[in-house]
Amino acid sequence: MARMPTAQPSPFNDYDRFAEAYAAENEAGLLNAYYERPAMLELAGDVSGRRILDAGCGSGPLLSALRDRGAIVTGVDVSAGMLELARRRLGADADLRVADLAGPLAFPDDAFDDVIASLVLHYLQDWGPTLAELRRVLKPGGRLLVSVDHPFAITLMRRLAGDKTNYFEIRNRTEEWTMGGRAAQMSFWDRPLHAMTDAFTAAGFRISVISEPPPAPEAHDLFPEVFRELAGTRFLGFLFFVLEAG
Repeated sequence: MARMPTAQPSPFNDYDRFAEAYAAENEAGLLNAYYERPAMLELAGDVSGRRILDAGCGSGPLLSALRDRGAIVTGVDVSAGMLELARRRLGADADLRVADLAGPLAFPDDAFDDVIASLVLHYLQDWGPTLAELRRVLKPGGRLLVSVDHPFAITLMRRLAGDKTNYFEIRNRTEEWTMGGRAAQMSFWDRPLHAMTDAFTAAGFRISVISEPPPAPEAHDLFPEVFRELAGTRFLGFLFFVLEAG
């Protein structure tokens, strides 16, 4: 399962270990290319002329799509290797910076019309400081668009694997990913929906959208075996939010 990277101390979540392989999976895989990214672009709507920060931009596919739609884009990521791939995609003059989302960002107050946090918050144990910083760099009335692992889907997956996890707890989950022949330990923090919404409102955001969208229509033809296994049930992997800065 491909996800966008963000900050965690070594030895966890070292995307530099398999940056090229991860970027290739992100480019064409079901979860990113035909599910999460189209959903985020749909929620973003008309972005022409809007100043957008992609917080955890990885190799830059979403950043590139936003720029193609007329946005003025900036990307940050903790992985220098992923940012190098983003620079190849976007050009040498692209505004791309190494930054740890767990710490302060080197932007002035009210710098952006929108911030996008695409599959990134679930790597962080404490959302409070990060959300406060993202709120700071948004202008009043700006939007924060968020996608995260769906808490119900993760709880169901863990229970099917024999883990009697408690949905209502904030809990750590680790996985070993192998891409391009290299393995890395990945660390995630799962939390229930109410913990997410509480964190958003505590940071000064108003929740305007909570979405559980379907994949792009062409996904059914490109990945028929996945949808045969679902046997007509709703595809569910991520949870999406549009938040407005007060």
